Amino acid sequence: MPEGPSIILMKESLQPFVGKQVTEAAGNAKFDKEPFVGQTLLEIRTFGKQTYLVFEKAAIRIHLLMFGSYSVNEQTKPDQSLRLALIFHTEGMYFYTCSVKVVETEYLSEIDWEADVMSSQWNPSKAEKKLDAHPDMMVCDALMDQNIFSGVGNIIKNEVLFRIGVQPESLVGNLPRKKLKELISEARNYSFDFLEWKREFTLKKHWLVHTKSVCPVCGQKLIKKQTGKGKRRSFYCEKDQKLY
Repeated sequence: MPEGPSIILMKESLQPFVGKQVTEAAGNAKFDKEPFVGQTLLEIRTFGKQTYLVFEKAAIRIHLLMFGSYSVNEQTKPDQSLRLALIFHTEGMYFYTCSVKVVETEYLSEIDWEADVMSSQWNPSKAEKKLDAHPDMMVCDALMDQNIFSGVGNIIKNEVLFRIGVQPESLVGNLPRKKLKELISEARNYSFDFLEWKREFTLKKHWLVHTKSVCPVCGQKLIKKQTGKGKRRSFYCEKDQKLY
């Protein structure tokens, strides 16, 4: 599943279509596409792993889920995978194997934009309050909670926890206040590092523990385990990451 930084890159790829008018809409997403023909794309907004194509009368929400993808100016996958195609005269955007829904523009005002780790509106104090409300939550689940850290995915989770030396099954309420604040700040810091490395096509070269087998600090074999309520893969070092 693409994480927040990858969605920022998708937004940048689609940005040239802002201000242009839709001339054709197609795809097998289950909503009436005809009303969008003739409408102008006003802006593109992202919230964590979601992208909103904002038009005058409504917005289209794109969520790539686990296996979704997109292309620009050329359809690169077969029609059965094509959820939505928006054509702007001779150019277009195409979305495949993903969730595509129409939402009212008023819905955008209900989103807690301060929960997005990539946003200029990111509010670490609000994240801290949300964490304090869930002392029995494992930190691996907390980092993946999109209501607290919108945009954080499994890669960011594993790398952040290694950076701050915390085992994924630690409980939020057991973390010292300093360590809790470190968790919050590194979730954002690593997300922007992720974005920079993704631009350079060097992201995997910078992974310290995600999908790795040996700790880069002590050389001990890493633990690979499904953790938390979501049973997502965690990679961690029992020696260099503390269980709280």
